[in-house]
Amino acid sequence: MLSQVVNDVLLYLADLGYFGIALGLMIEIIPSEIVLSYGGFMISQGMIGWPLAIVAAVIGGLFSQLFLYWFARYGGRPLILKYGKYLLITEHHLDLAERWFIKYGQGVIFGARFIPVVRHAISIPAGLAKMDQTKFSVYTILAIIPWSILFLYLGDTLGTNWRSIKEVAAPYTNGVLIAAVVMIIVYVALKKRQRTT
Repeated sequence: MLSQVVNDVLLYLADLGYFGIALGLMIEIIPSEIVLSYGGFMISQGMIGWPLAIVAAVIGGLFSQLFLYWFARYGGRPLILKYGKYLLITEHHLDLAERWFIKYGQGVIFGARFIPVVRHAISIPAGLAKMDQTKFSVYTILAIIPWSILFLYLGDTLGTNWRSIKEVAAPYTNGVLIAAVVMIIVYVALKKRQRTT
């Protein structure tokens, strides 16, 4: 069951419409799955429409990741270690994301978006490595779109029962996680093959 604070935040975001979805994803006070499923509920009630809801989700999701990217690119690792806790990024998260980025390369930005713990932290090693911002943004958007559509759809389908999103979404998110891991394995295998030819 959602806490009263989360419920109040969602009601406030609902009053802001599309901007509320973007803002909720941008500042990440509550998990993106809940914000998006509530956005789907808003669609089911006719408060907002599908196309602009997806646009708002992409804008909010992209800027939340660009903030982490810029924070790392221009602040460096010491700043991340000092202030990362306020962004819910621990040194363990950072170490794990850095290992993924170094081991799998820039293409991992897409697949890692679907994997818990690594999902948000992966933007930091991309910033530290000064990855091309355009390429970073493209990979991020390509991952945000299907994720947003999935949870907006589930929220729309559930309607007033959207609060049960965690249980309903579990089979989908497990499938997405497996698919993401398979994609990363294939990507790594192709990269290794390119290096040996």
